[in-house]
Amino acid sequence: MPCIWQAGRMPLWAITGGSGFLGLHLARRLLADGTGVRTLDVVPLDAALAAQGAEGIVGDVRSPRDAAALCRGADVLVHAAAALPARGDPGAIRSVNVEGTATVLAAAAEAGVRRAVFVSSAVVYGVPESLPLTEGTWTAPIEPYGVSKVEAERLCREFQTRGLETVVLRPTAVVGPERLGIFGILFDWVREGRRVYTLGPGTNRYQLLAVEDLVEAILLAAERPVSGDTFNVGATSFGTAADDLRALIAHAGSASRVTPLPARPAGLALRVLALARLSPFSEWHDRTAGRDLYCDVSHAERELGWRPRFSNADALIRAYDWHVEHRDGLGGGTGITHRVPWSEKALGLLRRIS
Repeated sequence: MPCIWQAGRMPLWAITGGSGFLGLHLARRLLADGTGVRTLDVVPLDAALAAQGAEGIVGDVRSPRDAAALCRGADVLVHAAAALPARGDPGAIRSVNVEGTATVLAAAAEAGVRRAVFVSSAVVYGVPESLPLTEGTWTAPIEPYGVSKVEAERLCREFQTRGLETVVLRPTAVVGPERLGIFGILFDWVREGRRVYTLGPGTNRYQLLAVEDLVEAILLAAERPVSGDTFNVGATSFGTAADDLRALIAHAGSASRVTPLPARPAGLALRVLALARLSPFSEWHDRTAGRDLYCDVSHAERELGWRPRFSNADALIRAYDWHVEHRDGLGGGTGITHRVPWSEKALGLLRRIS
């Protein structure tokens, strides 16, 4: 349960990116627990959340006025808003992810918010040389999104010294019901029985994270005595990339087959397409797709008392089932957030021949 900072008063949580994939799941959980919710997003608040009493501010994390309105009277700030790699513009990514973080943390400090939980990403580690990744692993991001997350983490440490309690979470790739984006592309291919490709034989272990498990980690990070700390969070039950994909395909009853591609030429082709902005994947996705990539989450287990409930396969299957059930209502447009379909770009040609 979220902590109640002042006896006799409903706690209030402020969430940036409250209309996004993670923000939506977090807000639902908080409301179910009897916690007040206020969100800030460029997209209007989900109508169902508003009907349950959540307050939505349509605005920008870079606006001091909007950030102040979000944090006023709040006990906890969860900073989940971010410009994603798919946006493509390094300047825009830095503006939102770094300048926006500075703005909301300053507003939280001014408003007397007790703790800010920052949702960073495991992309800060770049392409790792050794595994598993620990919180002490050197951060070496390879593209603008990862660089922006490292800079935002530095801001959290700076505000910690000024008296604002901060906690940083570094989740692996998050998946669950209502997650579209790259996973939506995968789910459409499986639904249509098309070949699903891996870079190399698919024997690499690639760690995911169910959104519900990330929500639980956020709740614990807000209430446990861990101010100033950083935590990796990811599934503890995961097989190889090919095994997890086969589990999804079997569940779907699909005719899809996991099909390996030669890792080096396929990876090079993806990087060329990414540079030409003809791929939905970022450079980090391309360079890690065929490699082992997983974090040690024992620090979160030990200090937060956190235990992930879902395996990679569980998270994929539950997200796939939601996608199939709701696909007809997703509309025909595309965008660059996790809650909308993404354009396949050059992968559309591969889809047609698969």
